[in-house]
Amino acid sequence: MDPQTIGIAITVLMVAMLLLRIPIAVSLVSTAYLGLTLVLLTRGGSFDAVFHSVNSFLGEMAYSSTAEYTFTTIPMFLLMGYVATEAGFTRDIYSAARLWLSRVPGGLAVASSVGCAMFAAISGSSLATAAAMGRMAVPEMLDRKYDKGLATGVVAASGTLGSLIPPSILMILYGVFTEQSIAKLFVAGILPGLLSVAMFTGMIMVRCRRNPQLAPPVPKADFAEKLHSLKRTWGMVGLIVLVVAGLYSGMFTPTEAGGVGSFGAFLLAFMTRRLGKDGTSRALKDTLKGTSMLFAAIIGAYMITTFTALTGIAGSLTSWATGLENVPPLVILASMSLLYIFLGTFMGGVEIMLLTLPVVVPIIKGLDYDLIWFGVIMIKYLEIGMVTPPIGINVFVINSVTGDRVRLGQIFRGVSWFIVMDVITLTLLILFPEIALYLPSLM
Repeated sequence: MDPQTIGIAITVLMVAMLLLRIPIAVSLVSTAYLGLTLVLLTRGGSFDAVFHSVNSFLGEMAYSSTAEYTFTTIPMFLLMGYVATEAGFTRDIYSAARLWLSRVPGGLAVASSVGCAMFAAISGSSLATAAAMGRMAVPEMLDRKYDKGLATGVVAASGTLGSLIPPSILMILYGVFTEQSIAKLFVAGILPGLLSVAMFTGMIMVRCRRNPQLAPPVPKADFAEKLHSLKRTWGMVGLIVLVVAGLYSGMFTPTEAGGVGSFGAFLLAFMTRRLGKDGTSRALKDTLKGTSMLFAAIIGAYMITTFTALTGIAGSLTSWATGLENVPPLVILASMSLLYIFLGTFMGGVEIMLLTLPVVVPIIKGLDYDLIWFGVIMIKYLEIGMVTPPIGINVFVINSVTGDRVRLGQIFRGVSWFIVMDVITLTLLILFPEIALYLPSLM
């Protein structure tokens, strides 16, 4: 059996394991280990020698793949998000948005979208955003007699913004694997993220103005109450602005920004006395769990990358890509969009990115596309996939939060409006790359 045939068979096995919900780290490491062993055996090595070589490689890879200074950004931003959640800062931001937007058509839904965007800027995780905002926002909208599809769909869709609005864990992973500036990737996500929020909120307001039954009016808040709500949000909003402005100006490296963010979150929690011993313990444990899971997956991804190169698949893809000069770029991007949206229906963003980057990056480089721009496009692909039937993962997160109050079919119907807005946004990003590249060009 030739190496490329082995590579294809191992890839099929890896996808099958992921479909069976086997943890991503186990799927990547085990299939890469098996594939490397088979490839080396086909080259005539003895079993004992091959077994020793692969074991030595695995031991070295476990260290070399994660001993990247840039990766220290991940636990820092995770810690910032978990501390903010435990201290209740994210709840304050949503409450303030709810009061200030009470007069807007579909005010609670608009506030939920804006709240998700703010939470995403704190947590860096789409699933965490959907889960936390689902617990805060959805019950209140349902109690106010909001349409069930709108109430759940807005949080499921807006929760995906955690992948795009900086700081984003997926952006960090993409930057390390493609050797791109993480600071530029973060800044590149700002305008597309704001555009996504604008598309969502604009659609909500138009729909609710045309059909007020979707979102019955809520009691208006007086100006004093609105001002009071801002007192509990200034600290966290200021910290987010400081982190993003520091990255944009070059004052902070991404790792330093993560350190400033996590330290600032702890300092705010200490000053406001809102983070007790139990909350601190939960934040630290959740950070440790999240970091461990991501680093184990990273080790597997590097092993798969090495295996792909060894089989010759990466070289073949690069040669194939350089021969696509006469194929319109939109055709290639449309094909990739279908692939990513399909994978996103049953996998999480981390799994898809680590699985596909070894295959996709050679194609993008061969076509001489801007990798910063494509990073934003890829994130947008993943966002759409996370809410697309039949198994949009964010939809199931919201379904688990609402329980029996909303049927799964109602959530999918509600989220369909937001998928249309995401497709329009993605089209604009493809047709006008400057939306993503303008701010990085000024750095």
